[in-house]
Amino acid sequence: MIIRAQAYPRAGLIGNPSDGYFGKTMAFVFRNFCAEVVLYETPEIEILSNTRDHSRFENMRRLVEDVRLFGYYGGVRLLKAAIKRFHDYCRDQGVVLEDRNFTIRYETSIPSQVGLAGSSAIITACLRVLMQFYGVRIPKPIQANLILSVEKHELGISAGLQDRVAQVYEGLVYMDFNRELLTRQGYGRYDPLPLELLPPLYIAYRTDLSENSDVFHNDIRSRFERDEPDVIAAMAFWADLTEQARVLLLKGEGRALGPLLNASFGRRRQIYKLSAGNIAMVEAAQSVGASAKFTGSGGAIVGTYADEVMFQRLVRALEKIHVKVFKPDFSPTREDVHDS
Repeated sequence: MIIRAQAYPRAGLIGNPSDGYFGKTMAFVFRNFCAEVVLYETPEIEILSNTRDHSRFENMRRLVEDVRLFGYYGGVRLLKAAIKRFHDYCRDQGVVLEDRNFTIRYETSIPSQVGLAGSSAIITACLRVLMQFYGVRIPKPIQANLILSVEKHELGISAGLQDRVAQVYEGLVYMDFNRELLTRQGYGRYDPLPLELLPPLYIAYRTDLSENSDVFHNDIRSRFERDEPDVIAAMAFWADLTEQARVLLLKGEGRALGPLLNASFGRRRQIYKLSAGNIAMVEAAQSVGASAKFTGSGGAIVGTYADEVMFQRLVRALEKIHVKVFKPDFSPTREDVHDS
């Protein structure tokens, strides 16, 4: 039997730039791109390489281009770490795994290193096939924690829960990472919201720029832990924007989100060191009347637009600076067999 599972990129709609600051945020997944993991039973465990994992290049230029696109690591390490963490979780929970082996591989079309959570999508899909293969059910909040632990603890990747929660729950999710709540139950408050509440949205990503989120997260983390007033105030500001956005959506006034998204980026610009390319992307979108903010750590933006005329103006303005624009696909797919 061949088992397949998919996971999708996420866009942070409003709220904290990350979520390890006990704030609030809202994010959604979209299906224009996909990470898929395939698993089937074999005599031994084998992890097959993807093109992002190869080590043979035509020349040095190809090697440099590969590093620019995908970094120094591919997806095999993500699968290996996810399998190890799944094993440890089952052991700690007293779940005895059947003595079966498998071959596993992945494919992904999610643009790399532009803040669309491509790595966690691979891990999410991997966890889904492992759960199905071994018949293990894990509650969704714990799945998100487990996926985060793969990146943060196994691989040392700076990360927070937002991406993993959105990818596990799918759709649009409101998240409250209240410190007391996290301490008491180990996860936050996660409320799925109807996608129909969203206004017309676009997503755009740079095709000539990728930046590692560590550049941002490490600096802000240390400033947050030192109780730097500007950073503490910014986190409270983003949490309040999230509440405002949630109220607007529930009132059916999603088209009023634009100023909140612009305000979110404006505050980010005050406390972060942003690249000229990322700033240009936001300003180009805003120049045609659209709103804009980063989907994550930089390299991609999300925003609202008024109508199709504005969308076409947006496409033309961003194409000039090598930015690809598209409308997020929210088409339904089959429910995850491990919905819980």
